[in-house]
Amino acid sequence: MPLPKLSIPDYECVLPRGQKVTYRPFLVREEKLLYLAMETQDNKEMIKAVKEIIKNCTNLKKLDDLATFDIEYLFLRIRGKSVGEVSEFKITCPDDEKTQVDVEVNLDDVKVIIPKEHTTILKVSDDVTITMQYPSLDVFVKNNLVDNPGVDDLFKLAASCTESIAEGEDVYEGKDHTTKELVEFYENMMPWERDVYVNLLMRYLREEEARQRQQAGQHQSL
Repeated sequence: MPLPKLSIPDYECVLPRGQKVTYRPFLVREEKLLYLAMETQDNKEMIKAVKEIIKNCTNLKKLDDLATFDIEYLFLRIRGKSVGEVSEFKITCPDDEKTQVDVEVNLDDVKVIIPKEHTTILKVSDDVTITMQYPSLDVFVKNNLVDNPGVDDLFKLAASCTESIAEGEDVYEGKDHTTKELVEFYENMMPWERDVYVNLLMRYLREEEARQRQQAGQHQSL
């Protein structure tokens, strides 16, 4: 006689950019993937585990087009339905960077806030406008953005996130050009134009690092 199969509930959520997703809690076999990745203390292995869990637990067929914040938001929803909506972890006081405080967060209350004035279009001159796209987790791993990125890594990130470049009525699609060509485009900018990009990328990376630290704390509370 075969063993009984347990009923697993399905849930729905809407990602920050509006995509509706059906998901289920992760099972013991998927939790094992996460624990094994955590044991390596390797951010890249943890990212791979998170992607594998999302593929197994949702109706999404392709994750490459999802922004990092979409994936993190979705993982928190899966985690909440799997082991509980309330996550306990420690945060370090920014005043002395030593004192640690216990914090409880209801994962259902976590939201991604996109300001109304936010735009992916950057006008760098009267004639040139660049449309950017959000980096995926694969882009972060590929460009070494999880382990002390350097200036070259930032320019490669800019190249990977370039959706199109418009000069007047001419539009150049990023996908039609190599990373080398796009990096050269950014390197040939005037210094003030380059500084705009570097500052935007550094700000994004700082925000991403803060999200990853928070997510790491939530992983440790599993």
